[in-house]
Amino acid sequence: MQDFSDQVVAVTGAAGVLGRAVVDYFEAHGARVCAIDLDAAALDQGFPGRADDEGHLYLACDLRERQACVEAAGRTVDHFGRIDVLANIAGGFLMGEPVHATSDETWDFLFDLNTRSILNFSSAVVPQMLTQNRGRIVNIGARAALRGAANMGAYSASKSVVMRLTESMAEELKSKHINVNCILPSIIDTPRNRADMPKADFSKWVPASEIAKAVGFLASHDARMIHGAALPVEGLS
Repeated sequence: MQDFSDQVVAVTGAAGVLGRAVVDYFEAHGARVCAIDLDAAALDQGFPGRADDEGHLYLACDLRERQACVEAAGRTVDHFGRIDVLANIAGGFLMGEPVHATSDETWDFLFDLNTRSILNFSSAVVPQMLTQNRGRIVNIGARAALRGAANMGAYSASKSVVMRLTESMAEELKSKHINVNCILPSIIDTPRNRADMPKADFSKWVPASEIAKAVGFLASHDARMIHGAALPVEGLS
């Protein structure tokens, strides 16, 4: 069983289905957790009755704004003393249009959520990890990053960038004892996905709690020799 009792974990996109599962995982394994999401309303919905204390911190942060990320990371370090693990869970999905008809709004939405969020919050956290000469970063890619599909060009492209960012960061940071890896889920079993695909066999999808376990593994001491990996978590789909 993984033990994060001496660890501080920052989770972006914490109020979403997967984000909450990741927060729950790390809390259950002893970590002190900073849960980060877009605004107070999202945090209130994801964590009813939330309150900051010695083991918990809840921060509203627009991940599209680098300065906002710097401020959120700074508040986390002020509260807990450091950040040991960054779980970049924030992200989004749209089927979108054919590539030739892709709107600026679709492109910007997906790249802001799926890639700029990682770039901005990692930029805010990595300097502190470099100072302490250790850290773990886990990003969320997607199986769709491996191959393009009709009407998913912008989404696939944005998740492919997550893989390249992960690999590049891993090469840049591994000599500093900072591991950077990513997860490639298939379809996650969420209420939204069930509503969008009511005739699907939900038993083949991946529960968010199982992806959280994979995030936990990559953030653990057991994964200390793994750098730049893209770990498929596909269930039976």
